[in-house]
Amino acid sequence: MPKAARIFSAIPSPRRSAVPVKRSGTSELVAVALFSAIGLLVSLVAVILGMQGVWI
Repeated sequence: MPKAARIFSAIPSPRRSAVPVKRSGTSELVAVALFSAIGLLVSLVAVILGMQGVWI
């Protein structure tokens, strides 16, 4: 009976740490909040100064 040769490929598996890394959405939230605050401030100043015709 012929014997088959076993060939194992050397494919490196990615190592995973015991604690999975969670990506925090804090930086995205800060960017959106800052952008919104600047827009709100500009709108408030335009309303207080009575600028008309600026709004498209």
